[in-house]
Amino acid sequence: MDLSFGASPNQKDSATTLAYNKLRLLILTGDLAPGEKLKISALREKLGTGASPIREALSLLVSDQLVVRHEQRGFRAAETSRENFDEILELRCSLEAKALRKSMQNATGKWEENLVLVHHRMTKLAAERSDGFEREHKNFHMALIGNCQSPLLLRFCSQLYDLNIRYRYLAGRSSTYKGRAIEDEHRQILDAALSSDEEKAVKLLVSHYEVTGGFLMAHIT
Repeated sequence: MDLSFGASPNQKDSATTLAYNKLRLLILTGDLAPGEKLKISALREKLGTGASPIREALSLLVSDQLVVRHEQRGFRAAETSRENFDEILELRCSLEAKALRKSMQNATGKWEENLVLVHHRMTKLAAERSDGFEREHKNFHMALIGNCQSPLLLRFCSQLYDLNIRYRYLAGRSSTYKGRAIEDEHRQILDAALSSDEEKAVKLLVSHYEVTGGFLMAHIT
């Protein structure tokens, strides 16, 4: 399952980068359960790498809010809760609505062309049921807001996306919910963005997240 989303920490040490990506994937997909103690010895065996890269990777994941460091007690995978998910959903809707408005206000031909290209790749991989869909799904949502000219805002939105993905996998479901036309929702958001209909695009994006949030909330204990 490809959940790298093209992201990696800013590290020269390739072993640390590899450990980071592997641990991040295990946490996002729930293979390392919420609250699970992350023992260096066990992770060395699981990942087939040294203790130092794992410690560095865990420290990076602390900043991603996927891992918690306890003094004298080591590391644990971050806990999950309905309250935490509700906060993630609220922040996503608020911050991405702001980012999308800015992105559309700064619209250029290059941004529009990239948005169409990313949407095409995502749609193609969805039809093929490819593992690469998850990567392109995030790329599409980030492309929508990627023209906002606010690196810090984009970083927050990217982090919130990943935290939301974790809940989706913990709910035991894929991105395509029974009876829901996800592809149509993406197309409508794209069309509104390309037609410069700011209010409609923001409304559709927020609704897209709220519908997903309502589904996941029903599966979070």
